[in-house]
Amino acid sequence: MNLTYIILGLVGVIFLWVIFAYNSFVSLVNQTKNAWADIDVQLKRRADLIPNLVEVVKGYAKHEKKVFTDVTVARTAVMSAQNPAAAAEANNMLAGALKSLFAVAENYPQLRASENFAKLQSDLTDTENKIEAARRFYNANVRELNIKIESFPYNLLASIFGFRRQEFFQTEEENRAAVKVSL
Repeated sequence: MNLTYIILGLVGVIFLWVIFAYNSFVSLVNQTKNAWADIDVQLKRRADLIPNLVEVVKGYAKHEKKVFTDVTVARTAVMSAQNPAAAAEANNMLAGALKSLFAVAENYPQLRASENFAKLQSDLTDTENKIEAARRFYNANVRELNIKIESFPYNLLASIFGFRRQEFFQTEEENRAAVKVSL
């Protein structure tokens, strides 16, 4: 009789632990999805600023069609990215295109002095800072989720319930340097 209570107690404790562990996985997955949504919002904000920036620069640099085409293609790629890897790749392409756009802008002193250009550039810088913060938050959540998925005994439950590792939002090495903009 005492052995039956001990076994029932152990089964009860294991059952409660499984519930706790499952709920902690669900919480981490939802935090990661929320963090990804934050990145997505900031990428959209940046993508919305870019057409205005391009139009201002176009007014001064009409013969720089390739730069404008590259920025437009990169912006479209960012807007259509469906996962962190695709978004990171598109983000890298857009960063390169924006570097070219700002390089073109440097050749036009009147453009650099333009209030609209300065405002758009300031907004873009602010958005880049927000993207960086959102990326750090997302990657911290991914790290916590991946650690839990890989740690024993949680890894057993993760495989039973189908929880999978998430991808980090990473930047290619050449795009890690700050964009140099001089006015």
